Amino acid sequence: MDKQFDYLAFIGRFQPFHNGHYEVIKRALRLADKVIIIFGSARRARTIKNPWNVAERQVMVSACFPKEVAAGRIVFASVVDRAYNDQQWAAEVQQAVESCIREQGESSKATPARPRIGIIGHEKDASSFYLKLFPQWQRIEVANSAGLSATEIRAYYLGSEAKDSGTQLLLQSAIPAPVYEFLSAFRQAPYYQSLIEEFAFIGQYRSQFASLKYPPIFQTVDAVVVQAGHILLVQRKAMPGAGLWALPGGFLQADERLIDGCLRELREETRLKTPLPVLRGGIKDSKRFDDPERSLRGRTITDAFLIQLEPSEDGLYPVRGADDAAKARWVPIAQALEMDEQFFEDHLDIIRYFIGQI
Repeated sequence: MDKQFDYLAFIGRFQPFHNGHYEVIKRALRLADKVIIIFGSARRARTIKNPWNVAERQVMVSACFPKEVAAGRIVFASVVDRAYNDQQWAAEVQQAVESCIREQGESSKATPARPRIGIIGHEKDASSFYLKLFPQWQRIEVANSAGLSATEIRAYYLGSEAKDSGTQLLLQSAIPAPVYEFLSAFRQAPYYQSLIEEFAFIGQYRSQFASLKYPPIFQTVDAVVVQAGHILLVQRKAMPGAGLWALPGGFLQADERLIDGCLRELREETRLKTPLPVLRGGIKDSKRFDDPERSLRGRTITDAFLIQLEPSEDGLYPVRGADDAAKARWVPIAQALEMDEQFFEDHLDIIRYFIGQI
């Protein structure tokens, strides 16, 4: 029997792969010769929102299907997040699909035998808007199987009751058996304990505001400081994101303007001794970054300032980590752009935005 599609694309983070995802792929395999699984949030630092890298998620998916299906009819690809550039993200998804088709020995540009491509998914909330970014592909809408949520599953897995028998039964009912085996083995991984600790920290942090009628909106400021082809970064000392690299910055105080808070945090965390008038004179651009999901601590809006410092005959200005920063370092911009898995929250997205303004 001929299939309705040659290829069906299924985009998701699969953190972790659960029974709802499994049912979507089973339906996709009935409709299409091949299914392209596109892992989102590739090359991200491990967090309680993205605990597993692409290779680990691919293992989860592959283990749930017979080898001949996983190897012959399921194709894998991945894309990085582009929090502030939907069109760039959509273009990368399109490129990923085209690349998969070429690797399968077909070309979507061929005529008249152009492959029939569709996209399959479920509009669960505002985060599913991406399904509308591909009008060139027929969309197959699927229902959410048993109301499953990967967020709830991660809470079962990382929460304080993670090893209770009742929690284990909930996990077993929500995920395929091979995924349950994978997650059980993952508890022996060296980074599992840090994920547990971060989950507890975020839960305690958010509990401070749980009784409020309106959840708080936090305001932070960040400095994007560049000099002679380098960018100034700090390594975070404390949770969340301990050990990850970030822009110098922090929470705005109640009695200061945005730029004043930015320069204060910059000097506190890096001990950059450049005079304030020079720093102010080096401001070339600023922008607000307000992705509602940008921080696990709660709704956090940041204003970032691009500061360009003139090259010096003495080289890069001396810096050292202080206050909330374990280290401060000038990093070549090209190197920073390749440090996806080492960055805190959306700070690399912020850098990528400003690089286009330099």
